[in-house]
Amino acid sequence: MDELDRAILRELQSDARRSNRDVAAAVGVSPSTALERTRALRQRGIIRGATLDVDLAQLGRGVQALIAVRIRPPARPVIEGFRDWVAALPETLGVFVTSGNEDFIIHVAVADNEGLYAFVIDRLTQRREVADVRTSVVYEHLRSGRVEPLG
Repeated sequence: MDELDRAILRELQSDARRSNRDVAAAVGVSPSTALERTRALRQRGIIRGATLDVDLAQLGRGVQALIAVRIRPPARPVIEGFRDWVAALPETLGVFVTSGNEDFIIHVAVADNEGLYAFVIDRLTQRREVADVRTSVVYEHLRSGRVEPLG
């Protein structure tokens, strides 16, 4: 990646809906050059898509939590089966497969504390492979809007 690629990435990360013409003007190249470079970034898998940021509270999901889960036995089929199951649940926003004391960190958004309790007790702990669950309520979630390439 050269400096032009980095500049295009910065512009698109600030607003992925910007027109190619606006991106080109911001980085100081012709629209055809910006389009060619953006397409190349997509073809190389550096740009994988764009996401929509929604207000979870306005969607009725005002409570977020990070749930640490330990699985037993720690075998590939058990880990992968749980991963696929929990990722498909409507409450799940993200799944991190981790090392250390926990096998998973699950990011969920639910309506309220009662919904969180039901998710943990009625869904997670009912799974035979779940050995331990620890829940942390998220008070605030700050996200970085930009990721710069290293090197």
